[in-house]
Parts: sequence; C-alpha cells; structure tokens
Amino acid sequence: MMSAITRISSNAPWEPIAGYSRLVRAGDIVAVSGTTATDERGLIVGAGQMYVQARQAIGNIRAALERAGLLLENVIRTRMFVTDIGRFAEAARAHKEFFGDFPPASTMVEVRRLVNPDMLIEIEADAYAGAAEKERSDQAPSSSVPVESKKAAPAAKSKGIAAAKKSAKKKPAPKKSIRKK
Repeated sequence: MMSAITRISSNAPWEPIAGYSRLVRAGDIVAVSGTTATDERGLIVGAGQMYVQARQAIGNIRAALERAGLLLENVIRTRMFVTDIGRFAEAARAHKEFFGDFPPASTMVEVRRLVNPDMLIEIEADAYAGAAEKERSDQAPSSSVPVESKKAAPAAKSKGIAAAKKSAKKKPAPKKSIRKK
C-alpha cells in the first residue's frame, strides 16, 4: 500500500505560476522546494547580502518543516544554489548557524542567476520524518522500551538529536582498584 502524499504551500508568488509546493511529504521522506529569501509578503529580504538571504531562506525552510510537524534536526540534505561562489563563506556561516549541531549532507553550487536578479541564494532541503515519529513514540510509556531509551527521549526533545545520542552512549565502568597482597 502506498503512503499518502501531503503538499504544503507557502503562498510564494511563484508556486501557482510554476505549479509546485513548498513542501511535499511522501511517507517518511520530506522534500522542501528551492527556497529563497522572501518574507511573508513575497518581498526579497537582504538585497545584496548573501548571509542575510541565506538566513532568511533557511528560516523559510524551518517554517515549512514546522507546518509539517518537523524540525531542522530532521534535515538530512541541503543544496545551496548561489550566484557567486566567491561568497561561499557568507552562505556557509548562515548554514552552520542553523545546522551546526546536526549537520546534513550538503552541496553548494554556483548558478548563473535565479528567478529574480536580487536573489543571491536558493536552498533546497530533504528531511526524514521517521526519526521525529520514532522520537515521539519513544516518549510514550511501553513495557517493551528499555529504561535507558525512556530517559534519552526527553533529552532529544529539549536538546536535539545529537544530545540524545550522546546521552544514550554507555559510560565506561569505573576502574576497579586492585590490592597487592
């Protein structure tokens, strides 16, 4: 049986013209369309500022994911299309600010231009929704869930997946002192 497909629009002015959705979820796989630095009115934010535009684009991706019940921690891949690869450091700085604690696979490529000449960057993101659902189900009481898993789940909610993985690792046993006779 095939999973249902969910489509979420952001009401960007280009969606009805080109016939696409901001986010599409098919089962556990989530794809976020190329996202630029537009505000809620569809106006470009940060003309001439790569870093500002990258932050806005990632913020727009986060908003789309949240509408689907997901977080940036669920992102497994990003693709950044920039009009000037010489400004790599500015885009990379913004990307790291959002994804530094849970880095996805990522690509940055230079393109000749984007749909509007004031746009400097467009970012796509792919996410895995199964991890978010597993995390929620781990928090539900169950006799088959080990005690350690129940303790790790709240950390995952408050500090993110990376923190949960660290807290779930077993700590080494204390060294036993050996007495000589």
